Amino acid sequence: MKKNFAAKAGSEKELLWQSRFSEPMDERALKFSSSVHIDWRLYKEDIMGSIAHATMLAEEKIISKADAAKITKGLREIEKEIEAGKLDLDWRQEDIHTLIENRLKEKIGDVSGKLHTARSRNDQVATDTRLWMRRTADEIIAALNAMNQTLIDKAEASQKIIVPGYTHLQRAQPILLAHYYLAYLEMFSRDVERFEDALKRINRSPLGAAAFAGSSLPVNRRRTGSLLGFSDILHNSIDAVSDRDTVIEFVSACAVVMMHLSRFAEDVILWTSEEFKFLEISDAFATGSSIMPQKKNPDMAELVRGKTGRVYGDLIALLTMMKGLPMSYNRDMQEDKPPLFDAATTTLDCLHIFDLLVQHTRVREEHLARITANDLSLATELAEYLVRKGVPFRDAHRITGKIVSFSLQHQTALPQISLSDYQTFSPQFDQDVFDVLTPEASVNRKRSEGSTSPQSVAAQLRRHKTKKKSTPPRPLY
Repeated sequence: MKKNFAAKAGSEKELLWQSRFSEPMDERALKFSSSVHIDWRLYKEDIMGSIAHATMLAEEKIISKADAAKITKGLREIEKEIEAGKLDLDWRQEDIHTLIENRLKEKIGDVSGKLHTARSRNDQVATDTRLWMRRTADEIIAALNAMNQTLIDKAEASQKIIVPGYTHLQRAQPILLAHYYLAYLEMFSRDVERFEDALKRINRSPLGAAAFAGSSLPVNRRRTGSLLGFSDILHNSIDAVSDRDTVIEFVSACAVVMMHLSRFAEDVILWTSEEFKFLEISDAFATGSSIMPQKKNPDMAELVRGKTGRVYGDLIALLTMMKGLPMSYNRDMQEDKPPLFDAATTTLDCLHIFDLLVQHTRVREEHLARITANDLSLATELAEYLVRKGVPFRDAHRITGKIVSFSLQHQTALPQISLSDYQTFSPQFDQDVFDVLTPEASVNRKRSEGSTSPQSVAAQLRRHKTKKKSTPPRPLY
């Protein structure tokens, strides 16, 4: 939508709460407290919630059906005006909710005043926020599922490629590259589950809680909740307007996604360096240097890694804002929108760009084949070879450690050590020891479920490909 923020001369309108006051609000105070430049994002949800509220009021005979129809028609027209950029988002009108209500009055007259019957901005804002989170969680889940599909595709294509696996950033054991991709697939799959689980709590309606104590009018909260696609209502009116735990949970889930993306980004940054040479990023997703012509920088991955800190900051801001608030509603809660919107937008942007980056990254297979062939990461295979010969693991570990020292001292790779030398460390070594000293043998011999063996990797792929993707509920309006 086109955004037109303005404060035109003569655009002042009475604020919704101003009748009790004897003098107008100081313009500096109004500008300081105005949130239109932030909460304009809720315009669609605000209109959706207002239509549901008006529908319920008419059904309960609190207002007439004719008045509800006028209100609904006017709100639909305002929605189109905002989307076309024809309605100034005037900060003098305090927030998007006031702006929409004042515009509705301009369009349909005093009938518009009936819309706010049995409703406060407190439950109105809480409802809008939950509707927005529900819709945005749906978008994040879709982006995560797209990333997961990319990882499935990458894993399928790399079931025979072996890479060094790392612990402590030191080479540890050979693994299938597919197994590596599937590890991130598991992480992002849990991120999907986190958002789906959060939706169970987000998808409850606060509408009808009014300011915090409820209403004496016979409103039907379950009806508005049903119209808006909520699965339940919030059962305590104070809680409905005074907590932001679902916002915190939403942003926390964003922070975990960003943590996973950041770790993945760090791997890409390392693996595309000249020191590793495991991967190569497409030129379309890299940048150069303004002074060093040879440079090819993984800036997209670095930006994802950097933006993770922003989302962490959003989470800390929300937790800090809420930690000392007394019951029930406090204006501090207006400050939940900037971190919420920033976290969601940043997470979505990073998911989209990183998905593209992974799609357009090439594996340097020949280089990987060379460096895994004679690597000390096969040492664990020696220890397990001895275990299969009846040697206790601790003894096998000690013996293998001495063999590694011998290998380093004589600058001889494990597969090149002679059988006679092996037998000086243990008489259990025989000619078949060389059968285990290849990266292919290392991955093929794995037996535990969830391991890096080709059979296990294929089973993991099958499980993810048959997994059912759930869809969050859609509102009727």
